[in-house]
Amino acid sequence: MSNGFYVNAPGISEISNSFDDTIPSSIGIGKILFERGSCSHHLKFSFCYFPPLSVSLPGGFSETYAALCDYNGISCKEEVQWDVDTIYHSQDNREFNLQDFSHLESRDLAVIVASMAYNTWFTKLYCKDLRIGSEVAEQVLHTVSKSSSLEELTLENAGLKSDFPQKMSTALSENPGSVIHSLNLAHNSLDNQGVKLKPHLLIIMKSFYASCSVLSWIAYLYLFLSQPNCLVHLDLSGTDCCVDSLFGALLRGCCADLAFLNLSKNSFSHRKVKDTLPLFRQFFCSAFSLNHVSLSAMKLPPDVLRYYSVPLSLFSLLFLSLSQLRSAGAAVIQELFPRVSCIATLDISDNGLDADLLTVLPALSRHPSLKHLHLGKNFNIKNRLLDEVLQKLVQLIQEEDCALQTLSLTDSRLRSRGTVLVNALGSNTCLRKVDLSGNSMDDIGAKMLSKALQINTTLRSVTWDRNNTSATGFLDVARALEHNFILQYMPLPFSDISQAYRSAPERTEQALTKIQRALVRNNQTQRFSQRQALRLHQGLVTSTAEQVMERLCVRVQQQVCVLRGVGEMEEIQAAKQVLKEARNSRALYPSLCELAHVLSVDGPVRQRLDSLAGELAKAADKELQVIVDSMVSLCHELCPISSTAAERLSPSLSSVSERVSIPRSSIRTALMERAAQDIHRALEEVKLSVVSYLTNTIVDQFCRSSTPRTTIKKRSSRTRRIRPVSSRLSLCDDSSSSPPPSVPSYSSPLSRSASWEGLSELPTHGLPLHHVTRVRPRPPRKHKGAHMPTEMVGK
Repeated sequence: MSNGFYVNAPGISEISNSFDDTIPSSIGIGKILFERGSCSHHLKFSFCYFPPLSVSLPGGFSETYAALCDYNGISCKEEVQWDVDTIYHSQDNREFNLQDFSHLESRDLAVIVASMAYNTWFTKLYCKDLRIGSEVAEQVLHTVSKSSSLEELTLENAGLKSDFPQKMSTALSENPGSVIHSLNLAHNSLDNQGVKLKPHLLIIMKSFYASCSVLSWIAYLYLFLSQPNCLVHLDLSGTDCCVDSLFGALLRGCCADLAFLNLSKNSFSHRKVKDTLPLFRQFFCSAFSLNHVSLSAMKLPPDVLRYYSVPLSLFSLLFLSLSQLRSAGAAVIQELFPRVSCIATLDISDNGLDADLLTVLPALSRHPSLKHLHLGKNFNIKNRLLDEVLQKLVQLIQEEDCALQTLSLTDSRLRSRGTVLVNALGSNTCLRKVDLSGNSMDDIGAKMLSKALQINTTLRSVTWDRNNTSATGFLDVARALEHNFILQYMPLPFSDISQAYRSAPERTEQALTKIQRALVRNNQTQRFSQRQALRLHQGLVTSTAEQVMERLCVRVQQQVCVLRGVGEMEEIQAAKQVLKEARNSRALYPSLCELAHVLSVDGPVRQRLDSLAGELAKAADKELQVIVDSMVSLCHELCPISSTAAERLSPSLSSVSERVSIPRSSIRTALMERAAQDIHRALEEVKLSVVSYLTNTIVDQFCRSSTPRTTIKKRSSRTRRIRPVSSRLSLCDDSSSSPPPSVPSYSSPLSRSASWEGLSELPTHGLPLHHVTRVRPRPPRKHKGAHMPTEMVGK
């Protein structure tokens, strides 16, 4: 007899287990015989060999759990055994989640954790947002001290006491065979014990110097961080650590592999900036593996930000989150960030930028790699200035070379003025995801969103909540999604739904049902028709280009009529030819699309897929035959007697491979209806972009040749005209804060930003001009004015 082990559980002093060397160690517990020892708290496990009925179950967990329950006088919960043997085992789940059994008492959880001490199936123990008692915590420490298979331990927000780090360090030091490489004790009230326990913490870290990959800790770890390690993920957010003192340790030990660094919600001493700057800069110049840096909720001195932007140029792609910048930080961004081209994600939300966004946004527009931008909680400014900032933002996303895919303006309180940006989403062709929640845009915002969704062809995700949207607004969005086949994700706006449901439950439920049905449809393989795609992508009917061309045609036609019989015939014929091409250009877009469609009906792609379906069917049959023949051979090897008897049956066992095959229709369906649709959709997007480019180029050239004196900016489908601002907003919204007559209204620059230069110089055909304030009611006069002398009337 050999190989004994001990388990310390509540009420158990010592448990020993021994078994014959002839029994394979992989066989699960078959039978347990209880024998009392000389001590009152001594229990011996004697193992008897049974057929390995539980070999495939998770390491004999259920048997160990039942034995510990029996000894401690606790009723064995069959649901625990069933969950482990059925759910965990069927899903090959090696992570034991205490949340699955949070409904049980603390003593039951303690026995469950104790059962894991010698279990080799589970490699992870997970507990988050579940307060565990002292009994459970003691068993966690015991499992850590004994387990040779536990690799990851998460006890996040578990209500641990302040002495837990010291006990954890002791448990790890007692287990030389520990393979733990991930430890998460975040959001526990450990106070400042970590400062006094640096030697103990060092013991913890020594056990995973060689393989440490993830660490989220609550105390000071400078001693560990300053020594060479393989740390990849470091999250020190909200730990009250002084960031100034951290970079020296990071520079000495964490430059090689560190890829994730989160230092948010910590402090940065402004007194020691000069001493910290060299270490700060040297670390970022040496950490080439970094791709995620978060310094949010931390007031950085401007000099630190200036030093930080210099080594950023050494990175490839980077997630960057900054906070507490304000005016000084905005000036640094304006000055230095245009030189940095590696930032893929920039989170500068809640920075108090406000009016400084007027200078920050143009600086961000020159970033070729910036894909994701978070600007929320930065718009605490007056309406007139807010209009200018939103114009800058619209211009940024409408630029032809804009690479933005994600834009977040959450909790910015834009109110109805935010609809200026919502209007721009209709013609925008770069954004894939927007977050406009928390802006109180009311139903007018939802209406503008519905109009934008009806013509937008790129948005995949829209987050819209806390905008005071009623059932009417949701119905507008639902009607828009009936014609939108692109949007795939729109989280349920629970805040607005709860308010809308109280006033109009039936209409709210009706709108949400339509929205969810449309999103499910858009996530399936079916797509909108060729005609719908053409109408959405073309956008020439309301474009400025066609308006310019139409006016030019009228002018040329008038001149031809005047010069007929007077001018030279060659010039008249040239003018007629130009008019003919102009009229033909109006049919250019649909004609090119029709040509591309006709050539793709039976093109090389479809022909190749047809032949590939037959080849795949033959290959599948051959693979299936090899597999079945191998299975039959294995049956003969393991069960020769039964297999020989089965060969005499009709049909015989060896003829199975001849009777099975994969239906040809399933392979053809998988190729022609699924893969073909995805390939066809990708081809259509490329074809439509080519058609748009050719059409715009021809129209541009026509306008240039007809108006040589007018400089026309090159236009693409990305700069399609933005929907004008609603008259209700321009005339009735915050009239008291409207700009004076000398300042143009905020809708004018938006129209010009998406139109062509020189359009304002075109004739107005003699139409009368009206001021935008002409419909406003005049205030009542308090005193009757005296009659003016007739002499003054003519002056």
